[in-house]
Amino acid sequence: MVHGGLKAGSGEELHAHDFDARIMVLGGEITVCRDNTAMTFKAGEHCEIPAGCVHATQVGPEGVAFMVGNAYRRAAAT
Repeated sequence: MVHGGLKAGSGEELHAHDFDARIMVLGGEITVCRDNTAMTFKAGEHCEIPAGCVHATQVGPEGVAFMVGNAYRRAAAT
């Protein structure tokens, strides 16, 4: 679990991660674009981004404060 924040108007181009991510917005807002759909998350809301999901982000005019948790998927037991 990591606490972080991003400046107003900042963002990330399309990318993907090799881990699942859950973002809990503490203040401000962030828009996540994935599957050709943009969704904005504000304080008290959260989103999940599964490993391999191509997405982009755009931070709102007040910036964003968040907590994020990352989980790497384990290989199935044989």
